[in-house]
Parts: sequence; C-alpha cells; structure tokens
Amino acid sequence: MALIRIRIDVDYPYPSRMRSFICTAFSIKMGGDYLKNAKIIAKMINEAQREVKAYWFFTFRTLPDNEMLELLVRDKHEVALHIVNDPYAELELLEKATKQRIKYYTVHGTARLLARLMWGRRIVEDRTVIQSAFPLKSFHEFPTFPLDYACAVNSAAKVARMVDKSITQGDVLEIHPEWLFNRGTINRRGPFYGVLKNILHTDSDLETLAVRKKGFIKISSDTGEYMRDIVPSDRFIEKLGDRGIDIFTFIERKWCNTISNSPQSWLKAEDNIALLKVVTYDEWQKNIGKKTRNMIRKAEKSGVKTEVAAPTEKLAEGIWKIYNESPIRQERAFPHYGVSLQSVTRSVLTAQNCTFVGAFLQDELVGFIQLVYGDKIAVISQILARQQHADKAVNNALVAKAVEVCAAKQVGWVMYGRMGNHPSLDRFKESNGFVKFPLTRYYVPITKKGRFAAKLGLHRELKDVLPQPMKQRLFPLYNWASRAKMRMKLRFGR
Repeated sequence: MALIRIRIDVDYPYPSRMRSFICTAFSIKMGGDYLKNAKIIAKMINEAQREVKAYWFFTFRTLPDNEMLELLVRDKHEVALHIVNDPYAELELLEKATKQRIKYYTVHGTARLLARLMWGRRIVEDRTVIQSAFPLKSFHEFPTFPLDYACAVNSAAKVARMVDKSITQGDVLEIHPEWLFNRGTINRRGPFYGVLKNILHTDSDLETLAVRKKGFIKISSDTGEYMRDIVPSDRFIEKLGDRGIDIFTFIERKWCNTISNSPQSWLKAEDNIALLKVVTYDEWQKNIGKKTRNMIRKAEKSGVKTEVAAPTEKLAEGIWKIYNESPIRQERAFPHYGVSLQSVTRSVLTAQNCTFVGAFLQDELVGFIQLVYGDKIAVISQILARQQHADKAVNNALVAKAVEVCAAKQVGWVMYGRMGNHPSLDRFKESNGFVKFPLTRYYVPITKKGRFAAKLGLHRELKDVLPQPMKQRLFPLYNWASRAKMRMKLRFGR
C-alpha cells in the first residue's frame, strides 16, 4: 500500500471553537483539554495499520505540551511551523519548545476581519509574506487534498473514493484537528473522524459502539454485547473518554463466561435476558407444553410452511409488506411502520452472519424470523407475522423452525430479548421454552460527569429501576402513550 502523508494544521488549541478564540485572543489557557483533538489524531496514527507520515504544523498559540510531544514518535511524525505573524520569532519558540530542528513551514491565513484582530495581525493583511531568505522549506509546494472540507460537502463513501485516488497520486491529506468531530458552518469543514479511522485502519473496537444522550451525560454500549464477551481495557476506556463518553455499559455473558475481579469503580446492576438452551429439536419439543405443540401443529394444518429464506429482493418486499401492515402491534406503536422498500431491501441484502426463516402461505410470506449469530449464541433479532393470519399460529411455527436450525448448526443458546417489559410477549417466550436468565450489567464511569451521574443513579433506565408490580400497573398507560404518539405522527407527518 502507498504511504499516507497527512498535513495537520493545528490552528486552535481546544475542541471548542469559542474557547479557542478567547484563549488565542488573550494568550491564556483554559481547562485540561489543551490540544485534545490533536492528541486523539496522534494516537490514531500511532495505532494505524498502514504506513503513515504526519506533518504537524503548530502555531505559537498551539505549541505542543509534554503529553503531545510524547505521542509524536519520530518514525511517524514530524513537527513543523504554522506561521502567523513573525516567522523567525515563532520558529525560535517552536524549536525551543520541542527541542527539534524544524524543516517545513506553512502560513496561517486569516481571511476574516475578526480572525486578523484575534491573531494580532494588521487589518489589511490576510497572511504574512515569507521572505526568500527564510531557512525553512515551504510545505505549500506539495499537492494536498483537503480531507476535512471534503467530509463536509460529500458522503463518506464518495470521500473514501476521492481519498484513495489522492493517495495513489501522492497527494498529502490536509486536516485541522478542531473539525475532527465538529462541523463548520461558515468554512464548511469536518467532521472527518469516521473517514480518517477507515483510512488508517484503526479504532476497529469502536465500530459497533452505540451512543445515546441521557440528560447531561453520554452513555455508550456495544451493539454486539450479547454476541461476544466484552471486558473493556484501559486503552478502550481512554478512547471513549477522549470522544466525550461519560459512561460505558456492558453485560456479563454468564451463560458461557464470567468476569472475575472486576475493578471497584465498575458499578453493577441486575439485568436479564430470555434464554433457551438448545440441545436437539426433539428435546425442545418434549420440554415445551402440550398447548405450544398443538399451536405448531395448528400452523402446519393451516398450510403454513417454514423454511430458511435466502436474502433476496423478493424476501425484502415480503418483509416490507409485513412492516407496513399496521402502525400498532401488541397494543403499542410499531417502530418499523412507514419504512421504505428501498431501506428494507438494503438492510436484507447487506445483512451478515445471520439466517432468515420465512413462513409461507401459498407462496406468500406471512411471517419471518431473523437469527443473528454470535459466540455460542443466536439472537432472535426480529420475529413478525401478518396480523391478518394471527389465527394460524405463525410465530409458533417460526420459533420451532428457528430451534431446528440452531440445533442443526449446534448453536448452544438462543436469546429472545429481555423479560419483564411486555407481559403478553413474556408469556409467549415462556410457552416456547425461554426462561428469564439473570445476569449482571456493568457501568463504567469515565468522566467526572459520569461519576457524578452514577452517584445520583442517573445511569440506569427508569424501567429497570421500578419494581415489577409498579411496572405492571404502568403498562396500560405506556401502551396508550405509545399509540397516541403514533397517531400524532401519522396525522401530522412527523
């Protein structure tokens, strides 16, 4: 693979643009996140799976501190000068701060009046003129590709193609750390983290991360936490903290692995899943009740046939019709109602590591189940049937076929969501052999905000804190609110 060269203009010291402006104008430092985004980029480059050479252009307001200098290992990084006003004085400052011999320079432009005032530049001067006698070589001579600008105006897929072409041509990728996660409105730059991560082939452990905001904190979890064992390392937690995550949560997969000697800072809470141990299909048939076996036979007598279905456009169309049959399912708003055929088709055709089981009635798809495979487990991602055929026990037939498939594949466990938040669904799970399996959910406070929120108990969901008898009384109210919200959405198109 070709060498990736990156030009990094460290114009401002903080992720917050406003704070950077204040600190630059008044020559002060505020807070402990000095050069935070620059340090994240440096760590990404150090961990990159591709050959990279980064050229760091620092101004006299963004001189690297000791932490930054330790990250700039010589084989991957080179310090350079981003000139603002006085080339010789700024060069002397940078060499003194870094104890390095500087070879390259670029010139910081200030097209706007406010920027000129902030940097102490003359009103009529948008950039300093560098005399020919200046001892450094201009980096402006190298062809560059403005990665952060490209990310602001193009899709990630298009930027990836543009980057591949630029690297092949020998162009230097140009970025500004302040736009790593943020988007500029006036200058149209960033965010470029996702694209940079893919370019460097790094941070793969963050690809399945889901982040949600709860009040004033951000809580993250791994979307594959039920599929594989997760024990966060110190480096992983550090990455989350760098990206503004306050609390990380994950489960202990007690059915196949346990966590011993967990740190005291990790908080614990009770959680559960609906779990079925699979040995053989015949044994499962023996363990379920007579009523459930009769329901499976009823589906067969009604003409319902179940089989593994290939992920095709025809299957996607059938699933789309099921999604859009009704906006209400099991007394609650159905979140997939109104989804487009294009979206469903894309989801089905790109699904990986899973099996679709279809239930057919005279060649028409009347129900389906999606099994997603993990380590020693298969997760029922979705199970749905046409409501107009509710009298034919389609879902019972689907579960039976899913158990048969998992037994044939020697998948030891099948998971079907959680228990305790939907009474009728819980009864269906229990009738099909699933049990409420208790497990431990861990919460790892990362930031000061996260630790404060955890002390107040704000890290947990209200539905997980309420006693079960109280939740039972609230289910009708929740269902009514869910239906009312869907009616408003359908009426006003929002």
